[in-house]
Amino acid sequence: MGAFLAYILVVAAALCGYANSQLVPAIMTFGDSTVDVGNNDYVQTVFKANHPPYGQDFSNREPTGRFCNGKLATDITAENLGFTTYAPAYLSPQASGKNLLVGANFASAGSGYDDNTAALSHVIPLSQQLQYFKEYQSKLASVAGSEKASSIIKDALYLIGAGNSDFLQNYYINPFLNKHYTVDQYSSYLISIFSNFVKSLYGLGARRIGATSLAPTGCLPLARTIFGQHERGCVSSFNTDAQQFNKKINAAASQLQNQLPGLKIVIFDIFKPIYDLVANPKKYGFVEATKGCCGTGTVETTFVLCNQKSGTCSNASEYVFWDSVHPSQAANQVLADSLIISGISLIG
Repeated sequence: MGAFLAYILVVAAALCGYANSQLVPAIMTFGDSTVDVGNNDYVQTVFKANHPPYGQDFSNREPTGRFCNGKLATDITAENLGFTTYAPAYLSPQASGKNLLVGANFASAGSGYDDNTAALSHVIPLSQQLQYFKEYQSKLASVAGSEKASSIIKDALYLIGAGNSDFLQNYYINPFLNKHYTVDQYSSYLISIFSNFVKSLYGLGARRIGATSLAPTGCLPLARTIFGQHERGCVSSFNTDAQQFNKKINAAASQLQNQLPGLKIVIFDIFKPIYDLVANPKKYGFVEATKGCCGTGTVETTFVLCNQKSGTCSNASEYVFWDSVHPSQAANQVLADSLIISGISLIG
């Protein structure tokens, strides 16, 4: 698989005509905890991953603000694209000077398409992430000059990872929403926000945009534990909701590509690879797919229960999930490998 991916990237690089090793000049990331690399370390919220055992398998063996034992799928994707450093969390001290040339990460754990989702967790809403991106553009121009900055903005890869929190941390537990709006209505509302967000990015110069689908939320250990009741396996209704949302976001992306000249947009399907990992863990070298590595692995996430005293499994690489919600680094590697081919169209 590694050799095959390397071959694809070499071909892609030749097609794109990039002179350096990076297939795109920069990566900009927006969304939730699946892509946050530490912005929540600088926000007054309980949704933080700045403590052990988070980061135990990262290069420096220290917490990085990532909700994982090591690398996120977006980190691995950056490496596959030729980056030797990761775009910094925008609120971190590292987001300055020449570090801005490789992009920035604006994501915030607990956020979603719906700004009310972020408000419940006191984290950075997507609308504010967009404002930070506007700030970033000004800072980039100061570092690189207006002409080079414009080129970076135009050719950069824009990644959006959101939506799961809108359902798990808002709709399903919020009676104001679930008693007054059907899943279909709320799903359509989120899609309208997604479409407007893409249009805003496009208006600010973005031309290569990749967004993730919803995961099979009913298969997450947290969902199984809290919402599964007597149902064996995944919570089927949650997975059905996710699949319906995914159909809508794919349709919206197609419409946006037809509407906006020069836009390349891809919806990365993470539902199928994660579902396959849960259904057939041994096929991918995993031994546990029903609970996470941290603590009991059923409800632990953030400092509340996933901490140094809660204990971890002996080998995180054998677990599909790191905590009750987030994939392990090993699972993120599988995700990144499965998404690289569809991502080629964004850089070709």
